[in-house]
Amino acid sequence: MAAYVIAEVDVKDVEKYKLYADRAPGVTQPAGGKYLARAGKVECLEGTPPKSRVVVIEFKDMEAARAFYYGRAYQEIIPLRQAASEGRLFLVEGAK
Repeated sequence: MAAYVIAEVDVKDVEKYKLYADRAPGVTQPAGGKYLARAGKVECLEGTPPKSRVVVIEFKDMEAARAFYYGRAYQEIIPLRQAASEGRLFLVEGAK
């Protein structure tokens, strides 16, 4: 069953964040991730809107999504994201 890595990111330093954003696809796609949303326009329908970027990445299952996140390649670029932004990143299992 598909699984999704979802990130809500408030970019504090655009230039520094670009270092992360430029490298992320090269790490995500070889791990089997497919971007479904990557910082496009967000329209809040209820609640508090996200402050900046929303990213949704689909993986074939929870195991593949965890392997991506905990894999060496992604762990190497996490500090770039964290140095330039604040946010939340979580894993959601797809509907059956």
